[in-house]
Parts: sequence; structure tokens; C-alpha cells
Amino acid sequence: MLRPHLGVRQQEPPGEAWSPPPECRQESPALTEAAAEFLRLIGPEELERCLFAETLEVVAAGDQPRDRAGGQRWAAARWAPYERAGEPVRSCLLVQAGCRSRQDGVPSSSTLKAYVTPQLETLEQEEQERLELRAHPIERRTHMVSHQHGMTVTKTLREGEVRLRGGSLPSAPQKGHILGRGEAQLACPTQGCSQAPEGAVPGDDGAVAVPRSGRVSPQAEPQCRSFSYGRAEMRGLLPEGASLLLLRVLACRQAVPSGLIFPAIDTEGHLCTSSYRALGIQRQVVGSVDAEVFVIERAVHTSTGISTMWHSSFLPSGRLARLVQVGCPMLVLLQDESVLGETGGADPWPPFPKQPLDWEEDIQLCSWFLDRKVRQRDKGIWAHGAVPLPAASPLGCPGGTVGGAGWPASSPPPP
Repeated sequence: MLRPHLGVRQQEPPGEAWSPPPECRQESPALTEAAAEFLRLIGPEELERCLFAETLEVVAAGDQPRDRAGGQRWAAARWAPYERAGEPVRSCLLVQAGCRSRQDGVPSSSTLKAYVTPQLETLEQEEQERLELRAHPIERRTHMVSHQHGMTVTKTLREGEVRLRGGSLPSAPQKGHILGRGEAQLACPTQGCSQAPEGAVPGDDGAVAVPRSGRVSPQAEPQCRSFSYGRAEMRGLLPEGASLLLLRVLACRQAVPSGLIFPAIDTEGHLCTSSYRALGIQRQVVGSVDAEVFVIERAVHTSTGISTMWHSSFLPSGRLARLVQVGCPMLVLLQDESVLGETGGADPWPPFPKQPLDWEEDIQLCSWFLDRKVRQRDKGIWAHGAVPLPAASPLGCPGGTVGGAGWPASSPPPP
């Protein structure tokens, strides 16, 4: 699940005032017993069903014109090796996701890459978000890595586009470029650099040519902040990559245990809590087909009392059919109807209820059982040599033993 888009103000859900569960309002987020038990019960077969790639469309929410927003969201999970200096290579789950959209003509993008163990423990995760405003683009990165003492979270914020350093140009012309009409020089000192940046205007100490009509704003130095957390605080931590896998597991089970609350990291890098609860089975349109989906609510509760919620609708195969962030003017929809027939490795539910069956009363089933019982017994006879046979032996030698009155033990049985 990707973070909220930059510049989107979170809104409270409509209706009555909503407040997080009491477990989410504690100062030090902790893993609940129900959540810890759930993590222990996740098996490798369930994770295998969650390893697939999917692509959905980003559209405008509500009654807005569909052309006001557009884009794509994709997510994939697979097994991959994880290497770290001084440590043996580990086999873990690589979760990757990305979203690129445009709202009111402003492009935005986000990417996610996480290495997660089969127990949903995050080894390393990198998130990047970018709001491509023409005059003042914003880029935000969040990197978290676990170590023997706990986890370190580093957040980097970069604003602006042009760097006035040697080798970084706002609009670099070709080498040897001569200024023409409508162009001006932008001083770009290159003292201390091994060579002048490519595209520098000759004789002007690294000045570069930019259009007079263009607006050039210096790029501020990136703002970096780091947070360190102990291993006790990180127990059961569920960042974005692990949360994506957890949602797929819940979707395949078609059930969410009560009290499913995990520690998480908010957009500012601080500890918070995330809760999961089922909203039930609903009917939603996938492409042009009306399909049955299982809806899960995920909520992130910060220490300041602000909560962000997502409603995710899943098909029985675990594939995402619809994603809505409460208060966001965009939503994500599945348009590919070809995935509706997938069951994610599980047997589909029959259209009729199960009926009790007494196989001993069913002549055909009883006959099959007795024939199979005889074949299994005969295999044991020939495998272990001379074994007494019952009087009514199907082998045609009443009484006696194999290897005695019948055939020698060293001889193969008749066909």
C-alpha cells in the first residue's frame, strides 16, 4: 500500500465522529496478542498464493470527471535473495509497488521496494514520493533498515529543481554553445571541480545558458532526519511492504481476526499503530462485470490523533479490485476482467451446499473401497514374501501361503 499522495489533505470519514480503538491510543505502540498469534500462523502455502503482480487504473473519485485524474498503480511480490555486508545471503520476499498519476494537470509518482521475511519482518525498505510541480517540485524519501539493535529510519526531503553546483545544470546547452536571442547566462561557479560542467558557456567561468522566459529556482539542500528504535519497539512492526503482503493473506482467508493491531511508521518517521478490520462481503463492478469482493479497512493512527484510512476490496484470489483512501479525490480500480476466474490456488466454492454421505450405503463407493483395499493388501503380500492368505483369496490359491503351496517366493506373481 502506497503512502498518501503529497499535497492531499486527509479528511475525516463522513458520518459520526470516528475514533481509533483504545489499543491504538497508547503512547508506546505495541503488538497485540491477536496480531502476534496471526503472524505465527501464517504458513508458506499462504505466502505462495500472494506472490503475483497486478496493475490497476487510477481514476477520479465520486462525481468528478474521469479525465481530471488518471494513471496506473502496480504491485508485485516474489522470492528474492537479500544480501548485506558481513552477513549470509537470506531468501526473503521482495515487495515492489509503484503509482504514477496526474491530478488537475499535476503529475505525481511514488515507488516502494521492501525486503520482508516469511514472518513479515521488514529487513529493509525504501519509499520515494514525488510531486512534479513545474515551479517547485517536491521529493520525499524514506529509508528504513533493521539491524541487531533495532531499526533506523532516515527521511529526506528535497525541494526545487536546479542545483547551482559544478556538473549540475538547469538547462544545459551543447558544448561550445553561443548565446542567442532570448537566452541569458546563469552563473554556475566551478571552482574546485576537476572540469567545467558539460554545456558551460566558454570563458564565463561555468555560466550556462537558460531561456530568458524560463523560471529557475535554486534547489535547497536536502533535509535529512534519522530516527532509531530499539528491537523491543520494533516487535511486529508492519510498514508498507509487509502490510501489502498481510492484506493479501487476509484477502485469501476472507476473514480478519478481531484486535488485529500492529506497530507502524507514519509519514514523519514516528512510531504509530495500524489496525485492520473486515467490512464484509460486497458487490462491486470490475470492468463491466458485477463481482463479489471482500472489503478490508486499514487505518493508521498517529500519536497526534490523526487517522488515515484505506478501504481495500479484494477478489477471492487475493487480487486487489478497488482501493479508496478516505478523503482522497482519486481511487484505484481493477479493469482487467480476465482475472475474475482466478482462485489463487484454492478450490472454488461449489454452487450447492455440502450433503452428508454414508459411503457404506452407496453401492458404487463401497465397491470402489473394497477393490482398493484388496489391491493395497496384495501389494503388501508380494512385497514381504510368504504371508498367509485368507480362504477366499482372489489369487486363486485357497488357504496355503505364497511361496509354499502356491508359487516360489523368488518367482514373480502372475499378472
